Amino acid sequence: MGQGMQEIISLKNIRKTYDLGKVKIEVLKGLNATINKNEYVAIMGPSGSGKSTLMNILGCLDKPTIGNYVLNGTDVSQMNDDQLAEVRNKEIGFVFQTFNLLARLSGVENVALPLIYAGLNKANRNAKAESILQAVGLGHRMKHKPNELSGGERQRVAVARALVNDPSIILADEPTGNLDTKTSYEIMELFEEIHRKGNTVIIVTHEEDIARYAHRIIRIRDGIIERDEINENKLNPTELRKSLV
Repeated sequence: MGQGMQEIISLKNIRKTYDLGKVKIEVLKGLNATINKNEYVAIMGPSGSGKSTLMNILGCLDKPTIGNYVLNGTDVSQMNDDQLAEVRNKEIGFVFQTFNLLARLSGVENVALPLIYAGLNKANRNAKAESILQAVGLGHRMKHKPNELSGGERQRVAVARALVNDPSIILADEPTGNLDTKTSYEIMELFEEIHRKGNTVIIVTHEEDIARYAHRIIRIRDGIIERDEINENKLNPTELRKSLV
């Protein structure tokens, strides 16, 4: 580890086996990786490579069968579901391909949801949610419900919700999967800005052009890390978006 680098994720010999009756399927076959604070990493792999299983483990939605996962100084590998939920709420901001917003709630109410678990009162929740929505460029649409927003605006609400708890890492699963090209670049520009402000960003994707925004690309195939390299051809979303206009 370089000087001044602070490890935020450490994976040691991560294996995940699913027991389907008589058949055991080993999806992850001994992964080792370290991610430092304020890195911007893309995890890539074809369908069935194990990247979704890895994302679930990184996001504390699942735990490894064997191996150690240390997140921000805490070994979470053998925690029970309640303990994992607590770590998840505190340490991880999720952004999903399908936005996962509640249809009946406004943008502000959707963003404020994680703060209910954090125990903030309503006035504080709403104030914080509003300031985050301003930061992601959605101050003028915060009272609208999801069905009154475009796909890009919905994803901005989802990004704001991921940020509202000041998590250790932002974990995004195919965050542009449901968006057109121009909107995809705008959302990637937003991730770039989030990273610049000091957040650790991990994007799980099967799209090469989305992975190329990251500073580092971890490629998974058949449950192992095939390549883990610094991205020499990093794309600049601002320039790309301008070229589309």
